[in-house]
Amino acid sequence: MRDGFRGASVDRIAAAAGVAKQTFYNHFPSKEALFEETIRLGVRDIVVELDDTPGDVRDRLIAFSLAFRKKLLSPEGLDWYRTVIADLSRLPELGRIVWRQGPLETVSRLADFLAAAMDRGELNRDDPMFAAEMLNSMLINLDRTRGLLAGDFDPNGDPDKVARIVTCFLRAYQPR
Repeated sequence: MRDGFRGASVDRIAAAAGVAKQTFYNHFPSKEALFEETIRLGVRDIVVELDDTPGDVRDRLIAFSLAFRKKLLSPEGLDWYRTVIADLSRLPELGRIVWRQGPLETVSRLADFLAAAMDRGELNRDDPMFAAEMLNSMLINLDRTRGLLAGDFDPNGDPDKVARIVTCFLRAYQPR
């Protein structure tokens, strides 16, 4: 984050990790591959809440939503977002990596969860990808903008807001 994707050299990454440059290349064929893996691991940390949290659909969506917002709206998450956005005009492939491994993977996993709940009759049948996109937008969009521009957003500051967002989402999808 300090140097941006373009400014971070493999030499400095290896030195910061306390390994030789060749050791870096033994594990990752390129800096892009390392970046892709870090995104994949970050997404895994978020979506595990869908798979491992006990409870009904609402409880599991709240657990996912809290983890999702904490990861993306934390100061580190916002700094990471700024870093990626800053390099996109010069490195369009970076954007494609971020899209595939981050938002697309997250929303796809969420859509799979919602589709399974729809199949069990716990949610009304609809396009699960659309439903996942809507929940994603409800959880992140304005609060990310506030965090980026105003700098005064606390991702842990209002867990009741997450419950209200999930409740609002479920009003559209819970069977009557």
